[in-house]
Amino acid sequence: MIDPACPAAIIPLLEILEGKWTLLLLRDLFNGIRRFGELRRSLHPISPKTLTERLRMLEEKGIVTRTIFSEVPLHVEYELTERGRRLQPIFSAMNEWAQENLCPEKVGRAADAN
Repeated sequence: MIDPACPAAIIPLLEILEGKWTLLLLRDLFNGIRRFGELRRSLHPISPKTLTERLRMLEEKGIVTRTIFSEVPLHVEYELTERGRRLQPIFSAMNEWAQENLCPEKVGRAADAN
C-alpha cells in the first residue's frame, strides 16, 4: 500500500530498479561480492559501458560499494551496502509473484481449475 502522506516516495525506488540490467545486476550481487569481470560474464551480452554506468548509479544511490585493491593485477570488487541488501524482500516478492503468475505450468493449472 502506498503511503498517502508521501506518494512520491516510490519514484526514487523505481529509478533505482529501472531497466533489465539493473535488476539482473542486483540479483548477482545478492549472491555476494563480485568483480567487474564476473558481473560482465554473468550478464552477457551487457556492454562494459552499460555495466559501468549501472554500477556507478548504484554506488551514487548508496546501494553498492566499490573496493579497489591496488595490487598487481589491480582489481575492483562490488558488493551491496546494507541499504542495498534491504532490497532483497522486494526481489523475493517479485520472484514469488512471477512464479505464481507467469510460470507456464502454474498458470496453466490455475486456468484448468477455473
